Amino acid sequence: HKEPWGDCTEAQTVCRSKMHGDSDSELGIEVSEKFVDFVTFYAKNLAVPARRDVNHPQVIAGKKVFIQAGCGGCHVAKFVTSRDAEQEEHRFQLIWPYTDLLLHDMGDGLADNRQVGSANGREWRTPPLWGIGLTEMVNGHTNFLHDGRARNLLEAIIWHGGEAREARDIVVNLDPEKRAALIKFLESL
Repeated sequence: HKEPWGDCTEAQTVCRSKMHGDSDSELGIEVSEKFVDFVTFYAKNLAVPARRDVNHPQVIAGKKVFIQAGCGGCHVAKFVTSRDAEQEEHRFQLIWPYTDLLLHDMGDGLADNRQVGSANGREWRTPPLWGIGLTEMVNGHTNFLHDGRARNLLEAIIWHGGEAREARDIVVNLDPEKRAALIKFLESL
């Protein structure tokens, strides 16, 4: 039978001494059901970070560049949630995630040739961009893409290929002022 400390070996005394499910006070579980319910409620209702600097002229200019470059083809700005959402407070809400939540062929540069679910090794789900400007504050780094290879937002854009190649090429060929405005816009999300 499995020990309550899981896979900790006898040599891993610190691991074995940590909280586990072999406790009379917690009925053999690590945390109470009430605590799990609180964490679940929190996760389900955690709000998206508020946008910053939305009226800054460079952010407004960057939004135009975002649209003109075609980034919004996959990073769709807004949509309305389902009227049938499980939680009533999530129903029929206008949200601004900047994603289509679909799979897209991102080209050879990002291909890992591993199928995950219905995605082949060249396809990636468009990640939401809301909150992306807070990445460094929240995560302590500015690494992007599925494997963290992009050290900043511009590098993440440059790694786009496949279906996003045309938009990427437009961004690469922008003058520095417009490129900086695009990044400022992304950082406002």
